[in-house]
Amino acid sequence: MTADLHAPFRARAARTVTWVLGVLTVLGAVAVIVLLPLSGAVFGLGDQAGTAALAALICWFLWRQGSVRADPGPTGLRVRNLVHTRQVDWAEIVAVTFGEGNPWVLLDLSDGDTLAVMAIQRADGDRARAEARRLATLVALHEPRD
Repeated sequence: MTADLHAPFRARAARTVTWVLGVLTVLGAVAVIVLLPLSGAVFGLGDQAGTAALAALICWFLWRQGSVRADPGPTGLRVRNLVHTRQVDWAEIVAVTFGEGNPWVLLDLSDGDTLAVMAIQRADGDRARAEARRLATLVALHEPRD
């Protein structure tokens, strides 16, 4: 039970969507680079390089979105969101909230700040609610005892 409790948090629907969009982006870029010049359109080497660069940028963004995660450890939680990665100690986490209007779990921190945990997303439905409960359980297990 402890191993499952400490498993990494990962968004499931977001990873699936990003993989599909990544494949479509690459296929679309290849089609534009290969087929557009054959149609007689003025499409030079710079245009092809620009199309490839744009596809690479889109794929990088999709990879970042698909790789969001939260890794629980003995001392705290490492949260990797779209842009930033942050390590928070268990004692810093005051509450875990997953309100109806929130797209992902929010951690209320002891310094008054909040931290989004994009690895637990509402799009995952019942699984997301179960993961939010698991995270709240982890926080409660690591509360300082007096």
